[in-house]
Amino acid sequence: MDRVQLVLLGLPILLFCSDLVTLFGPEQLPTPQPDLPPHPSPDAASDAVQPDDIAADAAASAQIAEPQVDGPASGTTVELKFCASCSYRGNAVTVKKMLETSFPGIHVVLENYPPPFPKRALSKAVPFLQVGAMATLMAGDQIFPRFGMVPPPWYYSLRANRFGTMATIWLFGNFAQSFLQSSGAFEVYCNGQLVFSKLSERRFPSEFELRELIGNRLPDSQFGKNLEKVLGVLINTMLAC
Repeated sequence: MDRVQLVLLGLPILLFCSDLVTLFGPEQLPTPQPDLPPHPSPDAASDAVQPDDIAADAAASAQIAEPQVDGPASGTTVELKFCASCSYRGNAVTVKKMLETSFPGIHVVLENYPPPFPKRALSKAVPFLQVGAMATLMAGDQIFPRFGMVPPPWYYSLRANRFGTMATIWLFGNFAQSFLQSSGAFEVYCNGQLVFSKLSERRFPSEFELRELIGNRLPDSQFGKNLEKVLGVLINTMLAC
């Protein structure tokens, strides 16, 4: 067996093993940082913290961490459910920035839209089918007789070019798994109601279309409050003049 055959055999096996480790391997947890010992204080009485100071610091930090946004779309939640395996995340992030700029105070949530359960189950079975096909290709002479079968003619033709066959199995398996994990969805929900569906329309929504769809579903009370504020400012300005 020359070096070219070794490379053709080793490359699909290496890539296939990396896919198995990625799919079924445990998730890497962040390494906890060791707690640093507190610095000794020369005067414990001077370093004592009063309860009032703790409450004031907590209130200040809460105001910094969660700024209150007052806008015409306050209280409105938009959910963008997209197909993560279809590389739609860039489109979802662009739509999210556009909505947050057009409707100040709106809350946009990005979520993955999973495929149906049968497709998810089949995508999990693809690696096992790849392993079974490669094992049959390498040891079919011992596997077929155990089931009382004679190796078929196509088995010998595939085994004659086993390196190309193994590479084809790996490539076809990865393609099938990617297809089964994709849903092709880009669904837009406003306060729990579906306003646009790529699965139904077979296209992406335009920015103008989304602005109109979301704007029509904003609470009327918010528009009323803003209108009252604007009218109040105009009346005060006219009286001051």
